[in-house]
Amino acid sequence: MLATEIRKEIIALINREVVPAMGCTEPVAVSLCTAKAVETLGCRPHRIEVRLSPNILKNAMGVGIPGTGMIGLPIAVALGAIVGRSEYQLEVLKDTTPEAVEQGKAMIAEECITIGLKEGACDMLYIEVSVATDDDSAVAIIAGAHTNFVYVEHRGTVLHDSRTPVGAASESASGVKLDFRTVWDFATTTPIEELRFILEARNLNKAVAEESLKGEWGHCLGRTISSVAQRNIFGDTTFTRMVSYTSAACDARMGGAKIPVMSNSGSGNQGIASTLPVVVYAEEKNATEEQLIRALALSHLTVIYIKQSLGRLSALCGCVVASTGSSCGITYLMGGGFTEASMAVKNMVANLTGVICDGAKPSCALKLASAVSTALFSAVMAKEHRCVTSLEGIVDDDVDCSIRNLTSIGSQGMQQTDSMILSIMTSKRK
Repeated sequence: MLATEIRKEIIALINREVVPAMGCTEPVAVSLCTAKAVETLGCRPHRIEVRLSPNILKNAMGVGIPGTGMIGLPIAVALGAIVGRSEYQLEVLKDTTPEAVEQGKAMIAEECITIGLKEGACDMLYIEVSVATDDDSAVAIIAGAHTNFVYVEHRGTVLHDSRTPVGAASESASGVKLDFRTVWDFATTTPIEELRFILEARNLNKAVAEESLKGEWGHCLGRTISSVAQRNIFGDTTFTRMVSYTSAACDARMGGAKIPVMSNSGSGNQGIASTLPVVVYAEEKNATEEQLIRALALSHLTVIYIKQSLGRLSALCGCVVASTGSSCGITYLMGGGFTEASMAVKNMVANLTGVICDGAKPSCALKLASAVSTALFSAVMAKEHRCVTSLEGIVDDDVDCSIRNLTSIGSQGMQQTDSMILSIMTSKRK
C-alpha cells in the first residue's frame, strides 16, 4: 500500500480532475471566462471581445450548447454574460432558461460579440474575454486548464495575475507525478472507503446514457446500436451494451443536453469513456462494488497520468487516452494483474495512436464507439497474455515508455496536423 501522504495527494488530484461538467468543456470554459469578466464589470456589457487559442476554437465550433438547441460559441458567450455564474465552474450555464436563450439570441443579433484567434504565442488552452460599456471595462483570462483564471482586470486595474511564460509549465494542473506502477498500486491497494467517491462518476454518466437512449440527441448512435431493428446485426451482448451506453452518453453531451456528466482532465467525453465501459462490464459480470470502485479508480487515474504528458488539448483525440484507462479497468475486472494491465496499455497504443481530434461535435460518439471496441479487444488480448511487442511500431517493452511515445506523438509530432485540421474546419465556414 502506498504511504498515506501519497494517497492523499493522489486523491486530491483525482478530485481536481474528475469533476461534473455540463456541456462540452471548451465552449463552457468560454462561458465561464465571460461570466467572470461580466461579474468583474458589474453590469451587462455593451461589447464582448473573445480571443481564443486555436484548439479552443476548434473544439467549440460545432458542438451543442446545453439547454439552447443551438451550436457554437456566440450563444455560449451570450449566455455566459446573461446567466453565467463563475462559482459554478464547468456547470456555469446550469441556470439557463428559455427566456435567457431568447435574450442571448437578441444579444447575438445586436452584433456586440466578436470572436477570433489570439494573436501571438499562447497556451494550447487559452481564453481571453474583454467586456465593456461606454465608460467601464473588464478582462478575464483562462489558461492551462479549463477553470484556471490567470488574469483579471477591472478598469485598467489588475486584480489578479498569475500568468507564466508560454511553455514554462505543464498544462497539467497537477504537481503529482505518476507512473503506471503507482497508478496500479493506488487503485488496487488503497482502503476502499478512500475511493468510494469515484462512484459519483458512475451515477452521473450512467444517468446521461440512460436519458439519451430515450431521446433524440446527436446522431442517436447509442440508441441505434441497441435498437431491436439492429439486434440481428450487433447482437445483445456485453460488448454491444458497453458501446451503446458510452456512445449514447456522448450523443446527449455533444447534442446539448442540459445534464451534467463527470469529466476527466477537462473533458466530458474522456470522463464518459473512462467510466461507462467499466461500469457496464462490471454490471454484466456481477462484479462486487469494491471491484467496480477499484476498476473505476484505475481507469480514471490512468487517464490523468497519460494527460500529464499529453496536455489538456492536442491533435490526438481524447478517446484514445480515455479508452486506454477503461481497458485497464476492464482488464482488472477480468482478473488481470499489473502485467496484464500493462499489456492492455501497449495494445491500445499500438492500435489507436494517431486518431485525430477535429473538434467537439455530435460525431464524437462514433470515435468513442470505436475506442470502446478497441478497449475491450485490448483487454481480452491482455488477459490471454497476447501483447504487441517492442519490435512493432512505437510500442516499447516498458509500459511508461510506451505511454510517453504516444503522448510525444500527440503533443509534438501532430502539431502540423493540428494546424491543418483547424485550417480545413475554418475554411469550410467562409
